[in-house]
Amino acid sequence: MSLASLAEAGPWIIAGIAGLLAGSFLNVAIYRGPHQWGLVDGESRGDLARPRSYCPACKTPIPFWRLVPIVSFVLQQGRCAQCGTAIPVRYPVVEAIGGGIAIIALAAFGPTPSAAGAAVFGWALTALAFIDLETGFLPDAITLPLIALGLAANAFGLFVPVTHAIIGAIAGYGAFSIIGWMFEQLRGKEGLGLGDAKLLAAIGAWGGWIILPAVVFIGAVATLLAIVSAKAIGKSTSMDQPIPFGPGLGIAGFVALIAAPGILSGL
Repeated sequence: MSLASLAEAGPWIIAGIAGLLAGSFLNVAIYRGPHQWGLVDGESRGDLARPRSYCPACKTPIPFWRLVPIVSFVLQQGRCAQCGTAIPVRYPVVEAIGGGIAIIALAAFGPTPSAAGAAVFGWALTALAFIDLETGFLPDAITLPLIALGLAANAFGLFVPVTHAIIGAIAGYGAFSIIGWMFEQLRGKEGLGLGDAKLLAAIGAWGGWIILPAVVFIGAVATLLAIVSAKAIGKSTSMDQPIPFGPGLGIAGFVALIAAPGILSGL
């Protein structure tokens, strides 16, 4: 490979590696965060910084050379090297998503602060999606800072005018809060939690009010497809069971943020 080709590939390699490492950290947040933030019961798993990574089954600390994203999972055939317990496939999946988000952000915005911001946004949405899937919660510890970061990013015009971002945050929270309240009045039970409202507020803060209708529509379609797929493979689902909306909103929110500058330029 020539020096010119290496220089051209450099940003993509750096983005991919950064994304894989970010995905590795996201796995820590997904596993430990809900316990640290008091959302679920059970034995403490530590915080986001300590202790060092360990096998959840045998509690053996994992040496750094066995923490290489995706590669370590493949070499260990998806099992703990110490006790042989199966490692959840979520770990390499989240790492791969982290790398993919970084590369998509770079492709959309080039080597700019907007690309870095889009990657951070996508990584946060990934953590929220998997936490919602596993626990049914969208933690304030992620959604609230994400709202603030979106407003701060757009104060510098990274994606949309800051006025669009402020309206987006207010409209996102207000719309889902009202829908949730109406559902509860009609059905006598909670339909949309305030976590969903805060997540939509965060998406509005990053991408502006103009993307919100598309985000809700795409998120609803993605959630519906997931329910249909679950039934198709024999997994029982019921309308009385809470259905996590966070993953669908997360997918839609990231796609919409990538498209937001183009949408505005076409108006």
